Amino acid sequence: MTATRVLLLFSAGLLLSACREELVPNGAWGGDHVLLTVTDNGGRVEFNCAHGSLDHPLVLDDEGHFNVIGTFVPEHAGAVLRPEEARPARYTGRVDRDKIEFMVTLEGQTGRGPYTLSLAKDPKLEKCR
Repeated sequence: MTATRVLLLFSAGLLLSACREELVPNGAWGGDHVLLTVTDNGGRVEFNCAHGSLDHPLVLDDEGHFNVIGTFVPEHAGAVLRPEEARPARYTGRVDRDKIEFMVTLEGQTGRGPYTLSLAKDPKLEKCR
C-alpha cells in the first residue's frame, strides 16, 4: 500500500470518528417520581401523574447536555371521561457518568424539575390512577 493510500485511509477514519455523535446511553433511568426509558430514537418518560415522549435521539453536546422536543400528557386519578391530550414539551438535561438531571418545560409554563435519575435504578413512582 502506498503512503498516499495509507494517509487517505487514516484521514477517512478520523473524519468518520468525528462524525459520531455521543448519545445518552440506552436503558431505564430511575429516580424519585420518574422513570426515563432511553432508546436509539428518543425515549419515554413516566411521572407520578403524567407520561410523555422524547421524540428524537438524546444527542449530547461537548458538556454532556441534551435538548429534545417531545410530548407531555397529564394524568389524574378517577374515571377518565376523555383522554388527556398530549402537549408539546421540551426536555433539557445533563448526563454525568451514570446520572441524568433533567427538566421538562411546557409552552407558556415554568420548567418542572429538576429530576435526578440513575441508570438501572428502580424508580419510586406513585401513579395517580
